[in-house]
Amino acid sequence: MPLVVLLFALFASVFTIAKFALGTAEPFFLVGSRMIIAGVLLLSYQYCFHRAQFFFHKKHIWRILRLSLFNIYLTNVFEFWGLQYLTSFKTCFIYSLSPFISALLCFLLFSEKLSRKKWIGLIVGFGGILPVLLSQTPSEELGGQLFVFSWAELTVMAAATTAVYGWILLGQLVRDNGYSPMMANGLSMLFGGIMALVHSSFIETWNPIPVKEFIPYLECTLLLIVISNLICYNLYGFLLKRFSTIFMSFAGFITPFFTALLGWFFLGEVVTWPFYVSAVLVFLGLLMFYREELSAKKLAKVRYMEENNLLYVESKTI
Repeated sequence: MPLVVLLFALFASVFTIAKFALGTAEPFFLVGSRMIIAGVLLLSYQYCFHRAQFFFHKKHIWRILRLSLFNIYLTNVFEFWGLQYLTSFKTCFIYSLSPFISALLCFLLFSEKLSRKKWIGLIVGFGGILPVLLSQTPSEELGGQLFVFSWAELTVMAAATTAVYGWILLGQLVRDNGYSPMMANGLSMLFGGIMALVHSSFIETWNPIPVKEFIPYLECTLLLIVISNLICYNLYGFLLKRFSTIFMSFAGFITPFFTALLGWFFLGEVVTWPFYVSAVLVFLGLLMFYREELSAKKLAKVRYMEENNLLYVESKTI
C-alpha cells in the first residue's frame, strides 16, 4: 500500500513540475524535446537489454502513428496549453475523470453495455466536476471562453479523452501485435515528440530555441522524464501485478489532493471550496461506478465457474 500512495504522489508532482516548467520554455517545445529524449532512452534500453523484443513492422505503422498522435502529441499539447492558464490541481482534477471517459469510449466505440447503476455513476461523476469548472480564475479568462467554460478547461478535458483513447491503442499494440509496453511507448514518444517539435517550429519563436531559462528548463525536463516516463509507468505496471486494475484506478483519485498540496506549497496556488465540493461528488460517482464494476466481475466469475463445472455444493445429511 505505501508504494501505491508513493506512485500517485509522484504522478501529482508531475503536474507541479510541468506548471513550473512552463515558465522556462514554450509549451510545444517542452513537450517535444522531453518526449524525444524519453523515447530514445526507452528504445535504447529495449535494444540493449531486451533485443529479442526490439522490432518494428511496417504493417503496424498506422496504429503506432495513431498512438503517437493521440497518446503523446495531442494529450500533452492539450494538457500543457491548458496548464498555462489553469492551476496544477485543477488540471489534475479534470484528469480524474479518466475512468468515466474510458467507460464512455468503450460504450461508444466497442458497444460495451453499461448498467443503470454505472450510468448513474457516470452522470454523478461528470456532474460533480461542474463546481470546480465553473469556478474560474482571472488567468483562465486570458485563454478565452466558450459559453461558461474556459478554453483551458476544455483543452484539458480533450487531453484526458485522447489519453484514454491512447491507452486503448497501446493495449491493442501489446495484446494484438506483440509489442512490449516499453517498445510501444518508446516509439510513440519518439514520433509524438517529433510532431510536437514540428508544431513548435511553426508557432513558437526559435531564437535559437524557444527556451527562456536554460538551466531550469533542463532540470524540469530531466525531472519529468525520470519521474513520469521512467518511474511512474514502470511502477504502475509493477503494482498491477499485486493489485487489481479497479483498485488502482480508484486509488488514483488521491492524486488531485497531492497536487493541491504540492501546488499550494511550491506554487502558492489557493485551493477554494468548489474543489472540495467537486471532490466529494466525483468520489461518490466513482464509488457507485466501481461497486457495480466489482459486482459484475464477481457475477462473471461465478458464471464462468458454473459453465466449467468448477462450483460444487456440499450436501448435508438431515
